Order: sequence, then structure tokens, then C-alpha cells
Amino acid sequence: MKIELNGKIALVTGASRGIGEGIAKRLGECGAHVLCAARGLDKVTEVVEAIKAAGGSATPVELDITGADVRERIKALIEQHKQIDVLVNNAGITDDDLFIRMKPEAWDKVIRTNLDSMFHITQEVVKKMIRTKWGRVINITSVVGLMGNPGQVNYSASKAAIIGFTKSLALEIGSRNVTVNAIAPGFIATSMTDAMTDDAKAALESRIAIKRLGTPDDIAHAVCYLASEQASYVTGTVLNVSGGLYM
Repeated sequence: MKIELNGKIALVTGASRGIGEGIAKRLGECGAHVLCAARGLDKVTEVVEAIKAAGGSATPVELDITGADVRERIKALIEQHKQIDVLVNNAGITDDDLFIRMKPEAWDKVIRTNLDSMFHITQEVVKKMIRTKWGRVINITSVVGLMGNPGQVNYSASKAAIIGFTKSLALEIGSRNVTVNAIAPGFIATSMTDAMTDDAKAALESRIAIKRLGTPDDIAHAVCYLASEQASYVTGTVLNVSGGLYM
């Protein structure tokens, strides 16, 4: 199945590394013009150059998703590019600690970054999607939002809330030809897992039915499917891409 997103404009938050980088590159390969958003421009500019080198089209966007001006920045992007057809809410953080020791600041920071920012960005983008009667909103949650994880009460709460956000918004705007879905990644190979010992990595992989860590590409392929016309009848869904870590 070939996925073509020619003529579509996609905004990906947290596009400078990891899963976001993989998503941005894959959307570019599928023909979308990718607005690669990150807090700083250095790394995300490298992602944009890689997309262009592969024959794609992309623009770097400096965006602090927790900034007081985030709504104005999104409005300006829509005005500049006329539309945003595909929104991928990928940016997020962790600030782990056992609940009994968790500081209110750590709770607030994770909720503000992972959840509040999604509200502000999505509300501005969806207004335009409703008017044009076409759109794809894809929210990156986590299997942790489904199954929980010790030391991540704040992160788990934010990711579980994203699932409720996704389902409720899908019900509200489905009649306008705008779909809203979420992807729940499992353990994904990153620079952090690269630094793990072989024994630690083996212990992690033993919990996964497929017996390997996921890759950013595994998530990116799912995003491109949900962004495509082939997924026009899919909305309000949480796509579990965890290799069988959670069932």
C-alpha cells in the first residue's frame, strides 16, 4: 500500500529527534510538506535538510509549545501556509519520581507540556480543518497511559488524558471529515537505550512479545497511515504500537 500525501501540509511537534524526527522524515517521503517544530532550530534544521536531501519538502519552525504565545505562533503558521492538514502532537517530556516524593513542580511541568500544549495547539489547528472539511489529528500517547508505570504518575496521567482527549474530540468533529487518533508507542530505541548494558536491554526486550525494541520508523509508518486517505474511516482509535508489550 503506497501512501501519498502530496499537497498536504503537516505540522510535527518535537521533530528534532527520536520519534518526532522519524515521523517528520517519513511524512516527507510520503509527499507532505513538513513543518518541523522544535524549541531550538539547530537540530531541527538538520532534520529539514535530511528531508530535502531525500527529495522531500520541509520548513524548520522554532516553537516553544509551553510558551505564552503558542496560539499566536500557530495562527501565524496557518496564515503563512494557508492550512495545516495533518497535526502530529508528538512533543512531550518526563520528570520521573516516586509519587510520594514527586514535587508539585514536576507534576505541573509534565501536565503543562504534554497536555495543556496539545489543547492550545489543536484548538487553533482544528478551527481551520473544520472550515476546510478535511484534517488529521494524530496524538502520540504511550502504553504507559494504558498500563501505568511506577515512578511516572505524572507522565502516565498526561498520556492517559491524551487518550480521553482523542476520543472526545473525534466524536465532536468527525462529521466535518476530520479524524482524531492516537498512537501508543511501547519501548522505542533511542540514544538512552543505546547507552544501556546488554543485560539491561535484554531484560527490557524480554517483556516484549516480539523481543525487540521498537524504532522511530515503526511509529512513523503508523502516523502516515492515519494521515492518509486509506484511514478516512478510522477515528477515535488508539493504535498500540508496542510489539506486544501491552495487550
